[in-house]
Amino acid sequence: MKHRRVPPGTRDEAWALATLPFNLLCLTVVCVLAAHAPHMPVWYTAALFAIVLARWWQRRQEHRRVSAWLRIVLLIAVLAAVIAVYGTPFGREPGAAIVCGLLVVKLLESERLRDARMTVGFACFILMSALLFDQSLAFTVVVGLMLLPALATLRALEPGLPEDRWLPAFKTGTVLLAASLPAALLGFLLIPRLATPLWGAAGNGVARTGISDRMAPGDLHSLLTDNAVAMRIGFDGAPPPDSQRYFRGLVLWEFNGRAWLPGDAAKRPWPPAPVATRGPLVHYDVTLLASQQHWLFALDVPVAASEDAQMGPDRTLWSAKPVAQTLRYRVASATDYRLGPATLDPRLRAAALELPAGFDPSARALAERWRAAAGADDIAVVRDALELFHDDGFVYDLDAPPLGRNSIDDFLFDTKTGFCEHYASAFTFLMRAAGIPARVVVGYQGGYWNAFAHYLLIRQSDAHAWSEVWLKGRGWVRVDPTAAVSRVILASTGGAMGDVGGGGTSWWLPWRDRLDIVNRWWGQTVVGFDALKQSRLFTPFGIGHATAQMLGIALAIVVFLALGLGALLAALRPRDKPRDALAAAQQRLQRKLARFGVVRGATEGPQDFFARGTAALPDSALTLRALSTEYLVLRYAYAEPPPERIRAFVRNVRHFRPRRVVK
Repeated sequence: MKHRRVPPGTRDEAWALATLPFNLLCLTVVCVLAAHAPHMPVWYTAALFAIVLARWWQRRQEHRRVSAWLRIVLLIAVLAAVIAVYGTPFGREPGAAIVCGLLVVKLLESERLRDARMTVGFACFILMSALLFDQSLAFTVVVGLMLLPALATLRALEPGLPEDRWLPAFKTGTVLLAASLPAALLGFLLIPRLATPLWGAAGNGVARTGISDRMAPGDLHSLLTDNAVAMRIGFDGAPPPDSQRYFRGLVLWEFNGRAWLPGDAAKRPWPPAPVATRGPLVHYDVTLLASQQHWLFALDVPVAASEDAQMGPDRTLWSAKPVAQTLRYRVASATDYRLGPATLDPRLRAAALELPAGFDPSARALAERWRAAAGADDIAVVRDALELFHDDGFVYDLDAPPLGRNSIDDFLFDTKTGFCEHYASAFTFLMRAAGIPARVVVGYQGGYWNAFAHYLLIRQSDAHAWSEVWLKGRGWVRVDPTAAVSRVILASTGGAMGDVGGGGTSWWLPWRDRLDIVNRWWGQTVVGFDALKQSRLFTPFGIGHATAQMLGIALAIVVFLALGLGALLAALRPRDKPRDALAAAQQRLQRKLARFGVVRGATEGPQDFFARGTAALPDSALTLRALSTEYLVLRYAYAEPPPERIRAFVRNVRHFRPRRVVK
């Protein structure tokens, strides 16, 4: 790239960007967009990437800003698109989409050093805001590495970097990033924390666990193929066997012909249903990841819970506030129990038998035939339904075909293919049609027991749905109709599926689950480092509760010691160490002249020194005079010398060979 020449004695404060820093700036913007891509619409992200690519290509052809009118149009388009998608410009998701669009618009006008520095600063802020959406260890490391292009851009904006040399720029950025880690750790530990997150704006309300208060055939498909961690459970003793690892979340009473919903029965302010335990209780701690929902999960069936959890009438646990961040609570559960009173309340019985009129006549007729054959034997009807799923060609497959208006009839007599929600929905419908009170329960089942760290890992792919039926003398009894299916088509999703037949057999799955120990440590130690844990930071030193004032004093002391150490190291550093590439080249030239007896005096200025060297070396006077003039212009005529001219000066000094000294 050719730069305009500036007359000596003038200052050029807005020098145009060279090719290398602009390319690095584009890479920085691409990294920011990639970090925010998971929570932005695909078409919106693709459009921003396309604009960055077009801007990069446009600048390869000509070095100038994009038209101001076009930038204004794009700015308006960004705001309009975000409002059209989210309905509001406020909140985390809309805000992230807006600032990403503004960053791309800023790139369109970045042609000078000042613009580039502002764009890098803005990009770093937006990049860090991606941690508001995901604070996992892997994503945090990725975001940290994405800072390298930004730091490399800042290095490329400085003079003295060879043209089109990416490696030196990234080398400096890597050193700076590594050097900042101690300061980051210090700030993480000692800067006083807020009791509530600063980013407490309302989110989009989407459950991270995927469990919602609505279940219809097909709704759980995306959840069953999601390998993200839902919760981790640490037991006081040995974990329960696989057959008892049902984690209760929501009870769904109402069926509208398509979906199951909690209904009024789950919302009435009744006390928790009585439970008679048989055998010892299981005590455990649950670490639930953020879900933006109120419901919690407990081993079926919970008997007692901590103050953070409220127990509903059907023995489900609730949080008074949405679970906006990782929540830890303690529960005691019974795995051998009788749930419910001896006599079912008439209102609950009516709710557990209600079916919408005009739906699924064939399923109703089948249930009536079972009832007529079984008489008053409810267990026989339950057995008939399970035998139907086992013997009549039903298949467990995540790729289930869509169902029509009469979804139960379509599933039972046509497709016969589905997963847990299909079977739980159809079974519960058949029970109600046969006069047996029944309801749907959704939660998790299974999990991976990490024997090394002694905790049960529950992934979102372990989501499950089952049924509960009311049997006289036994109360509410759990029935898992999915387990009755004899033919299973394994899902090729690579997930650790707790549902029947799910999961893959990839060699890396056991290692992935074992490495979750690191993620657990990260969640408890780093993400879970809140104001309460910070107040206990000085407990080993005899201070039970550290106040914000104590933390501030400790931070000031450490900063003072660090600054003192830095000042000491600076004082011990050799005085003649060059500050930049231009100074290094000038000192190299001085050393070459010193070999021929031209030594610079302690108080001698560069102009007088070079003049004396020119007189002492007549055979090299022309070259030395040119080097002298170039150095003085670069050092004193520019606020920021052009990198190309510095590189040329360094190269000319390296090739300079003095010839003869006049005696």
